[in-house]
Amino acid sequence: MSLSLPLAPTATNRTLVLGVLGVALLASMVFAAGAGQLHISAGEVVGSLLHKVGIDAGSLPSHPQGESSLWRIRFPRIAMAVMVGAALGVAGAVMQGVFGNPLAEPGVVGVSAGAALAASAVIVFDVVALGSWTLPVGAFLGGLVTTIAVYLLSRQNGRTEVVTLVLTGVAINAMAGGALAFLMFLGDTSAREEIVFWQLGSLNGARVEQVLVTAPLAVAGIAVSLVLARRLDLLALGDKGARHVGVNVERLRMTCIVVVAVLTAAAVAFAGIIAFVGLIIPHLMRMVVGPGHRALVPASALGGAVLLVLADLWARTAIAYADLPIGMLTSVVGGPVFFWLLRRARRTAGGWA
Repeated sequence: MSLSLPLAPTATNRTLVLGVLGVALLASMVFAAGAGQLHISAGEVVGSLLHKVGIDAGSLPSHPQGESSLWRIRFPRIAMAVMVGAALGVAGAVMQGVFGNPLAEPGVVGVSAGAALAASAVIVFDVVALGSWTLPVGAFLGGLVTTIAVYLLSRQNGRTEVVTLVLTGVAINAMAGGALAFLMFLGDTSAREEIVFWQLGSLNGARVEQVLVTAPLAVAGIAVSLVLARRLDLLALGDKGARHVGVNVERLRMTCIVVVAVLTAAAVAFAGIIAFVGLIIPHLMRMVVGPGHRALVPASALGGAVLLVLADLWARTAIAYADLPIGMLTSVVGGPVFFWLLRRARRTAGGWA
């Protein structure tokens, strides 16, 4: 019996794919929680969770620091990886649906560049208005403001064309890159190192308080994306076709861009810029479940979460007593995978067009 991809868009197949991804996510979370310099078995990880919710089953970590390590360091970091990965995966799926282009990703509308520029300004000028929250809040606001600027600058006569939006995003990204380079010139060595590390992304130091800020934004963005899924499918008919069946294309596009901005800004605010997740994951999920967004959006959320949990595990265990930038690892893996996807598309479609 052969398996042909993408799977037929049936409820059974959607349930099967989402179930497999859900199990993979749970397994990767348990494995990641136990791995590290202090090894904790899977049974002890599950036992700690059960005891925390009042179920007297399973064994607690035998190491004296095991329980503290799980709840103060590893669980918050894993939860942040899940939220960030899911947010970036869904943001990529929505962007590709809005633009009708598989090469689209959240950075197209300038949200990552804006977040990087704002965060760099906070670092260079040593802004501490909100204490330790100044950097993530600045990055979040920078991403939102840049996205709004791209959208407003690309509008003409009350309408926004996809090509104009993309080109405006390219221009804004270039300007933000120049401003970022100037800030790095102004900063001292310590500031430059912090900016570079932030741009490469890291979940080191994730705290429960940060998860509680990121989670509502990520969940809300994913929920809205699910609500918009059917209209995103209709957008594949083209603007004229979508309007013909009753879709307010301009409002849908504006709503989707806001959702992408919130998802991406929430992700990069605490984790920094993590490349390729929003580009690769929707591609891979589309190969399995097809282009329908009712399956693609939740599959991208689960796939992005699995990828980032495993990538973060690799980042903190690849070299003893070192924490590698997670964005560096996703780029190292994502680049070859994306090239393979392009080659595959060329073979199946008979050309790059």
